[in-house]
Amino acid sequence: MTQAPTEGPDSESAVEAGGYRQELKRTLGSFQVFAISFAFISVAVGIFATFDEVLVTAGPVGIWLWLVAAVGQSLVALVVAQFAARIPLSGSSYQWASRLGDPKVGWWFGWLTFCYLAIAVVAIDNALASQAFMPLAGIAADEDTARVITLVVLLVQAVLAIASTRLVGWINSAAVGLELALVVVVAIALVIVVAVTGNGSTANLTSRGITEHAPGYFAVGGGLMLAMIMGLATLVGFDSAANLAEEAKDPYRSVPRAIVGSVVAAGVLGMLFLITLTLAIEDVPRISHEASPVAAIMRDRFGAVAERTLLVAITFAFFGAGIVVMTACSRLVYAMSRDSRFPAHRTMRRVSPRTRTPVPATLLVLGIGVVLMIALPGAALLELITASTILPALIYGATIVLYLTVRRHLARQKGAFDLGRLELPVAVCALAWTLIALFVLVTPAEALTAVVIVGGLLLLGGLFFLGMLTFDREVLESEPGDESAFRH
Repeated sequence: MTQAPTEGPDSESAVEAGGYRQELKRTLGSFQVFAISFAFISVAVGIFATFDEVLVTAGPVGIWLWLVAAVGQSLVALVVAQFAARIPLSGSSYQWASRLGDPKVGWWFGWLTFCYLAIAVVAIDNALASQAFMPLAGIAADEDTARVITLVVLLVQAVLAIASTRLVGWINSAAVGLELALVVVVAIALVIVVAVTGNGSTANLTSRGITEHAPGYFAVGGGLMLAMIMGLATLVGFDSAANLAEEAKDPYRSVPRAIVGSVVAAGVLGMLFLITLTLAIEDVPRISHEASPVAAIMRDRFGAVAERTLLVAITFAFFGAGIVVMTACSRLVYAMSRDSRFPAHRTMRRVSPRTRTPVPATLLVLGIGVVLMIALPGAALLELITASTILPALIYGATIVLYLTVRRHLARQKGAFDLGRLELPVAVCALAWTLIALFVLVTPAEALTAVVIVGGLLLLGGLFFLGMLTFDREVLESEPGDESAFRH
């Protein structure tokens, strides 16, 4: 059983135990690692983008389902952190399943995660363009304009991700710091304004708003259940810190803490933000029909200047989230490629000797974004993005099943994050939660297309998987390094 390395910039023992040499540069400190996960979650961005759907489908009372999602996702994060504390290698769930389960199973973990991250980059950057930057710049809503802006943003993010991981860390630290300040300051300011003016009502917190007489409100797949999607779509990606574990200092401790801490912080701050926003609504029907209720509330309470300030902060938060997803996706491609388990792996595994970043893998993520932006019409792109929300629940559920299967064989690192006796009850509760989350995501009638798209992604992966079984069976079945380093 290996021991956790002492805190410091040199933590190569985990990489060497995995059968690799340290190629990526360790530059990310504890807060920067936390910022990676928190920026992916981006609670302000998630609420900004989905609060309108909650008001329309469930009414203001739907915000309380955020709390349910936050507790459930925190349980999942605790399980994921157990893996991250024992196998701090780029590739996260792909590595965990390959080494502790079966390389074939690990490949499927990697494929699903790759599909999710590659789509998420496009989803975040397109939302940046259409929901934040264009309103901020006074540009009229136009799909083609939004696509051009998205392409520019993708290119800028790729250049920065290739240039330096340290630079990505700085950008994310700044974005997260701004987002934390934004949520706290806005929440406090809204409370003060409501208390001083008397405009606003605690009754909003239990109001169904415009859904008061909606049929099937409490039914399976009904309006109230749909409000859960805000939390499920936002409180994901916390495991992105694990994808950058080989670039983190003291990864045995910093990565697990970032995974858990980001979900807890996002859950608490998000609930605070939602409560204050809801209290501050003066006219629930009017706000419910706004394209951006959060911006409208800010405009009503603080004026146009505050609304523009919010849009500036949200734009920066979107950018930080996008560059994190792009970086995490490129590290996954790199991790799978150095095991010869990704298309064009000989190219995708290359690391620049100057920047020590995986340049071809990053360019691949950029290329996929460009293709999706150019090739897919608006409706198809929206369906693809919607379908991608199912993938995290699938991945997390499979990760928990893997953990319950192999937990007795996991080596324990001295001083690393560890749940101890609580690991089994936490894992069982987390599995129950992921089943509930999947049910919520696939039950609505609108989810049928999303399920079909996910099935198509699985079929595409299956074709490549069969190709590897036919031509590269030894590669698919081989285990790099000595997995006993991560077992009892």
